[in-house]
Amino acid sequence: MSPKKDENDEEDVDYEEFEEEDEEIDDELPDYELTDLPGVGPAIGKRLVEAGFKSVEAIAVASPGELAAAGSIGETTATKIIKAAREMLDIGFETADLLLERRQTAGRITTGCKALDDLFGGGIETQAITEMYGSFRSGKTQMAHQLAVNIQLPPGEGGLSATAIYVDTEGTFRPERLVDMAEHLGLDTEAVLKNVVWARAYNSDHQILLCDQAMEMAPETNAKLLVVDSVTSHFRAEYTGRGTLAARQQKLNKHLHHLQRGAEVNNMAVYITNQVMARPDAFFGDPTTPVGGHVLAHVPQTRCYLRKSKGERRICRLVDSPHLPEGEAVFTITKEGIQDV
Repeated sequence: MSPKKDENDEEDVDYEEFEEEDEEIDDELPDYELTDLPGVGPAIGKRLVEAGFKSVEAIAVASPGELAAAGSIGETTATKIIKAAREMLDIGFETADLLLERRQTAGRITTGCKALDDLFGGGIETQAITEMYGSFRSGKTQMAHQLAVNIQLPPGEGGLSATAIYVDTEGTFRPERLVDMAEHLGLDTEAVLKNVVWARAYNSDHQILLCDQAMEMAPETNAKLLVVDSVTSHFRAEYTGRGTLAARQQKLNKHLHHLQRGAEVNNMAVYITNQVMARPDAFFGDPTTPVGGHVLAHVPQTRCYLRKSKGERRICRLVDSPHLPEGEAVFTITKEGIQDV
């Protein structure tokens, strides 16, 4: 009787089948070749690339379970591959001055309003998630449209000369608004529209899939902004009742961490909007609270609360940030977009 095969053992692969495809894989990995990593042959490398792990950086920040599923390998082998990728990139402890130097490579996207930019320390930051929550007509989606246009401005004018990816879960994306905002900034409207890639998400699984695809597309399309409007809509609709709360929060938590990882790997800004609900037990103060609970509260680096004021004026309150003080800024929404009062 033959010995039982360990479930973590790597499967036997006919490498000759993939010999002709090595060159194609190498072309997709200009900085490092996945096959330079111990345990990654042409066959495994091909499967990893097809699953979205197109760089050593993506592998270095993956979990063994994710990599094992993507490469059809055992978790022991996946762990060794991840360890080798981290050693290749020298991922580990470092001094704060080196971290500060890397932080200075983060870009900033202007909101079109000086008061808001000052509140955010110069604009919406890349390598991080920025969350805006508020009631309907508070300006969350308008801000998303404005950022999708402003990201295309040159760096000297508050942009990054890059493109945007927009995941729409509520059917509120309107290209007409992009045209209005682009005309006000003197941009070529046709070029602006072509530089915004849009997709409609119809459920939470579709939303997660689209966001994973967006992270794969980002390096190829020079995308430096990912908008998810809104991040909680489908989760809130599909998981109802206390019995499904744990499953919803676990799934949402995993989704948010994937977004965070993609933001860091691709040096892009992730802008998410969030719905709110009213607390029936709040007898004093504002009863409005964001959906998602503590799971959502802990992940975004910058968290803001938008609320309506008189007319088209809106108030943005910076609720949480690791390096910015709490504060408020007043802005207005016009046909031309987000502007100072």
